[in-house]
Amino acid sequence: MLCLIAAAAFTSGLAAAQEWKPQRNVEIVVTTSPGGSNDATARALERVFTAHKLVTSSVTVANKPGGGGGIAYAYVNQRPGDGHTLLLVSGTLLGAPIMGRSQVSYTDFTPIISLWNDYVVFGVNAGSPIKTGNDLAERLKKDPQSITIGFASAFGNHHHTTAGLLMKAIGGNARDLKVVVFKGASEAVPAVLGGHIDLVSTSAVNVQGHVAAGKIRLLGVAAPQRFGGALANVPTWKEQGFDVVYGSWRAIMGPKGLSAAQVAYWENAVRNATETAEWKKDLETNYWSSYVLTGAQLRKALDKEAADMKVVLSEIGLAK
Repeated sequence: MLCLIAAAAFTSGLAAAQEWKPQRNVEIVVTTSPGGSNDATARALERVFTAHKLVTSSVTVANKPGGGGGIAYAYVNQRPGDGHTLLLVSGTLLGAPIMGRSQVSYTDFTPIISLWNDYVVFGVNAGSPIKTGNDLAERLKKDPQSITIGFASAFGNHHHTTAGLLMKAIGGNARDLKVVVFKGASEAVPAVLGGHIDLVSTSAVNVQGHVAAGKIRLLGVAAPQRFGGALANVPTWKEQGFDVVYGSWRAIMGPKGLSAAQVAYWENAVRNATETAEWKKDLETNYWSSYVLTGAQLRKALDKEAADMKVVLSEIGLAK
């Protein structure tokens, strides 16, 4: 009889765990102020969750800027096991500890699901004598200091790393790059338009209008395949003979200690959100590439990228 009671209790407990749902407001914590791709992604999720009733409670976006993400990370870390707190992260979470800028690692959180990848593009002023990716490679080989590369908004980010990967692919030294860091793309893009820098490393959405207007020429995209739409004619670096595929992904993580049922709930809710027409339209508009991984696949991808990033940042001279 005791065995039957114990079995019934176990079965009941398992069912309860499998049926976890949020019971109060859910916060999607963002490391930046309102505006920008991180905030836009979180708010797009919030809208889709609500419009399609994918989440059983209210959802709000909580902006916690400052400290290179440290304020947001600390906020989430104070809520172990809380399935009502989600964190929107990017590759910055992997790079910051490698560069000694943060003590917080991606291993301090529970990975849930990745969302999309923002592959980097390299652009020049339309009047530049650099016409192709191969032209750029030749100039960089001959004299890296002859090319001033601008990007936002910190040394060692994905825009800087992609330039380093190109140098590595052509057999050069990433430390020889001549780079200028701007506060944002709103400064970096005008700098290449005005001829103050030779090359801008940025996101496609930041230059698509200037490309359409014939003011900026894109030399290559660091994606596994070409973009569609207005940028369909821009070749990948691989097409041009350089093994450079890199971008800035976004993913959802939770605090440490989430249960399997909590993780499963959010995997399902977010995956369903990424399959809606609204979400797909956002990806298309911003030239973001769907990049949905969960479970062991996501953890393996994070481990690999952290290892690869450490190598590149060491070559650039930024790893501590």
